Amino acid sequence: MKCPKCNEALEVVEYAGIKVDRCVACKGIWFDMLEHEHLKAIEGSESIDVGNAATGRKFNEKERVDCPVCHTRMIPMVDHEQPHIWYEACPVCYGVFFDAGEFSDHKEKTVLDFFRDLFARERT
Repeated sequence: MKCPKCNEALEVVEYAGIKVDRCVACKGIWFDMLEHEHLKAIEGSESIDVGNAATGRKFNEKERVDCPVCHTRMIPMVDHEQPHIWYEACPVCYGVFFDAGEFSDHKEKTVLDFFRDLFARERT
């Protein structure tokens, strides 16, 4: 498989018996259906996200991203609890792609995220 962002090879990495695909170049991570949710619940799984978050943010600018599995155009998504996290989801096979640093951020809701949510609720 090829990375949907930089077109380099994806390598298989495993954590707690769950295998995901990580780009050898940009370090983005491809999760088959629900793998990211299963790993989010497992302590220490953020260790699979070894890429540089600044590099990952640069890849958010890519507009057309095709699924590495079924080659369908993926949909840009925003984490509703952490709206600064943008990722891509496949509407056909339900896989998701997180750029480098996004899975670690997705997994850890920080104090800053708490206050961002609090202030957003007060404005409505």
